[in-house]
Amino acid sequence: METQTLRLFVLAAEMLNISAAGRALGMAPAVASTRIAKLERFLGAELLHRSTRKVSLSLEGQDFLPYAREMIAQEEAALAVLGKGQTSISGRLRFTAPSTFAQIYIAPLLPAFMDAYPDLMLDLHFSDAQFDLIEGSYDLALRNSVLEDSSLTARKLADDKRILCASPEYLARFRTPVDPSDLASHRMIAFQDLDPRGLVAEDGSIADFNPKSCAHALVLNDGQTQKQATLSGAGISICSLWLVHDELRSGQLVQVLPKFEIAQKPALWLIYPKSNVVSAKVRVFIDFLTKHIGKNPAWTKSA
Repeated sequence: METQTLRLFVLAAEMLNISAAGRALGMAPAVASTRIAKLERFLGAELLHRSTRKVSLSLEGQDFLPYAREMIAQEEAALAVLGKGQTSISGRLRFTAPSTFAQIYIAPLLPAFMDAYPDLMLDLHFSDAQFDLIEGSYDLALRNSVLEDSSLTARKLADDKRILCASPEYLARFRTPVDPSDLASHRMIAFQDLDPRGLVAEDGSIADFNPKSCAHALVLNDGQTQKQATLSGAGISICSLWLVHDELRSGQLVQVLPKFEIAQKPALWLIYPKSNVVSAKVRVFIDFLTKHIGKNPAWTKSA
């Protein structure tokens, strides 16, 4: 199998367009179609379903895609060892991340990354709803949950400390809790779920905290809306520190029960398909995010 044909297949699978993938690699549409057909005959499987209207990835194509990427990465690594690798990073990088975090921390960094790697096309999908990494053909994803899929690899970007906070106006109206048991009489705002949590005191004792037992609960699936609702006095919020650290510093929000910590210690993870070799485009983006976000997270400076 020719590596250039594998590159064509990977790009066509990402773009769902064989002709466009071929043009991106300097091939005429007819040549690109012929190469894909030749690869399919060699493998004895249809990798891409074609119709007059669209191209879609077959089940066999989905299974073969990570191996095609692996073979390309292996060749790049081998050439790099011999000093014959590409001097510039190119291709298409598909990356997905929570929209709220991306708006605050990733979007401002994009001009610098684009200047550093002008030949690399970024295909970014930002949403607080999580996408399947393999099914969506993503090269890299940012997640804040524990990795359970054994076909994926994770690299920690930063801690994702959660706190309880509220607006001064809300606390003036409903009184400031001084003990975890006081939370039962309050309004609670949470992101996506109201799962029970433990609150750890300074002496190591743990108090059970069940948001569902509070006087009123509000569940939101958008981080910016959660912050705005908290600022508006809708209740006590279970927030990531990275979301509200500026408001805590300015006094717009106040940490509730500061002598207690939420028992879970979540983190932000960069997740990518498991491979013996990480592709150059994924490696440089991971290094870039680690340098500009993970090395000295902005939210820890005011923690």
